[in-house]
Amino acid sequence: MKQFRQKQTRPKKSSLIIGKINVLTALQEGKELERIYMQSTLHGDVVEEIKKLAFKNNVPVNNVPVEKLNSFNVSGHESVIALISKVQYQDLQNVISYLHEQGQVPLLLMLDGITDIRNIGGIARTAYCCGVQAIIIPEKGVGALNEDAILTSAGALEKINICRVNSLMKAVDDLHLNGIKVYASEMTASKTIDQTNFSEPCCIVMGGEEKGIYPALMKICDEKIKIPMKGDFESLNVSVATGMILYEAMKQRFH
Repeated sequence: MKQFRQKQTRPKKSSLIIGKINVLTALQEGKELERIYMQSTLHGDVVEEIKKLAFKNNVPVNNVPVEKLNSFNVSGHESVIALISKVQYQDLQNVISYLHEQGQVPLLLMLDGITDIRNIGGIARTAYCCGVQAIIIPEKGVGALNEDAILTSAGALEKINICRVNSLMKAVDDLHLNGIKVYASEMTASKTIDQTNFSEPCCIVMGGEEKGIYPALMKICDEKIKIPMKGDFESLNVSVATGMILYEAMKQRFH
């Protein structure tokens, strides 16, 4: 079967920060960055400071060959280019605290290993329409929330809270500390979504289509849940599956 690659559009120059000092300054000023591309052989004090601040601010650093940096078609990049974020990331604890202050019951969504921006965009649209207050993503192993992702989401990615975290494992610990139950979507689970109580504070974890949810992350979730299916088929598209689960959650909360 022929394999089709998703077309990648080159970011506009206005969305880039070019050069080591400029990227370092952007981090020091707290500018929202989507990710940093850095030549893998690069070293030095400025480079180490960039890495340190990037880690502190949950900004992914991608170590890449110089060919990747040259593909941006900009001069003077000094082996470092940052992509300005189109999304305003929120602190997970701040979001949870705000929901409690407002008397809202948390309904959160966590994405693990979902790299296709079309799926991410579709998921964001459904999440926003079904009352999800925040989407939790890891800083690495997820598709970039770039212009294409925002376009696919019909702008939902700019309306819903997005929390980017260093570790999904730690995020689950934080959810538990806040009294939020964590459900992992798993097709081999014994419990179906209609048997699950989504009216309580909860977070639903969805895994990538190839590898699913990371085993260690699955292990610390409270329960595994599945979508009941009549046909014998391997799995549903992750965006479709997310929509079905979130609709059940919304239906329960409306009654």
